[in-house]
Amino acid sequence: MVDSILPVVLDQAIVRKEGRQIVGPLNLTFGREGGCSILVGPNGAGKTTLLRLMHGLERASEGRVTWSARKDTVYARQSFVFQAPVVLRRSCLENIAYPLFVRGVQREKARAEAAKWIEDIGLAEVAHNDAHVLSGGEKQKLAMARALITKPDVLFLDEPTANLDGASTQEIERLIASAVQSGTRIVMATHDFGQARRLATDILFMYRGRIHEHAAADIFFGGPATDEAAKFMKGDLLI
Repeated sequence: MVDSILPVVLDQAIVRKEGRQIVGPLNLTFGREGGCSILVGPNGAGKTTLLRLMHGLERASEGRVTWSARKDTVYARQSFVFQAPVVLRRSCLENIAYPLFVRGVQREKARAEAAKWIEDIGLAEVAHNDAHVLSGGEKQKLAMARALITKPDVLFLDEPTANLDGASTQEIERLIASAVQSGTRIVMATHDFGQARRLATDILFMYRGRIHEHAAADIFFGGPATDEAAKFMKGDLLI
């Protein structure tokens, strides 16, 4: 068994759609060191496409995305949580246990582990209810627990708190911080600079499909190195 599926290396990676270049070329490495890398940038900069490219939901039109493990191992040891939470047509408990079911974990053992998670996210009282009746914040906490139950090497997050209230956002951020502490590498997109300040170890500023600036969080927030990043942080429009 490999120690980690990291590092992942993007080598001249480009994604095109309908003849238009969406992102790239990208040359980027996420190593084995822990932390929370946060993507920021204007709408349409390519943040979601970059996350999907690394996760495997998008294919590189040119260049390569290379993980440090076989494809099946990479798939099994990473997770993705979308901005709009995805819930399965089953109970809350079964939603969280599902990734363990598909990995062949004995069902009672999987349910017992899921019960710990559902207690941690404060949904124990509705464990056996249909997950579709949950609020948006509850669904997102459910999606986070389902993503983390397998203890992934890497977790991709696409603006996971964009539509949530303050209390739900705080809970999601707690789960993210706990995952980082446990050794999961987070790669996350957000438009919330306050959130980025609270969580990020490093910042990647995306603009026009490229990584325009990459720096440790304290250095970036101390003063971006590029005019475009500085303007974006001030709230100026970038064309």
